[in-house]
Amino acid sequence: MTKSTVFGAPTTVSAFILCTMLLIGGCGGGLAADGAEYTTLGDTEALEWGEGEYGVVLAHGASYDAASWEPQAKEIARNGMVVLAVEDTSGESVATAAEYLKEEHAARGVALVGSSAGTSGVLEAAQAHPELPDQLIILSGAGDVSRLGAYPKLFVASEGEGLAEEAHRMAEESPGGHNEALIVGGDAHAQGIFDTGEGKKLMDAILERLRRYQ
Repeated sequence: MTKSTVFGAPTTVSAFILCTMLLIGGCGGGLAADGAEYTTLGDTEALEWGEGEYGVVLAHGASYDAASWEPQAKEIARNGMVVLAVEDTSGESVATAAEYLKEEHAARGVALVGSSAGTSGVLEAAQAHPELPDQLIILSGAGDVSRLGAYPKLFVASEGEGLAEEAHRMAEESPGGHNEALIVGGDAHAQGIFDTGEGKKLMDAILERLRRYQ
């Protein structure tokens, strides 16, 4: 995958030139090298893919960035949804991204997807703004779910990473009747699952949830 402009070190001369141009232009509305569009959200940036009446916000893990979601974002976009991967995964940024999708794209609903450390921002946004999400998907995350809304939630973990019990706990303690724990094989963590033989199973499960509850 080619990292792009302000989100990572450019790997080619052309990428460096593109980075410079985007910095001069304020990084708003530009085209990323991977075909995504840059979107300015307050003091941070996000990458945007696709078009549709349903929105998805992606919050990456601590060792990743917004561009790391490219393969999954493109797959979701191919299924008729608009996707926004935030660079800053704080609760404020996640909430701003969801509001942007509803206001600028007239999204009838928004799913929040948090991976590992990105779970904190997703849970914070969902608890502070209960009207924003209509479903949550959490990859290898942990946290208090008792104050979440009754919308559907999917909690994912690998059986060997040490978070399988946490995924089951979160599914059981979350309000609502459409909560599920998905435990996949291996010991990969969060977004790392996509790079294993379990990656297709996880992607299919995410798409199925997004379609079912949008």
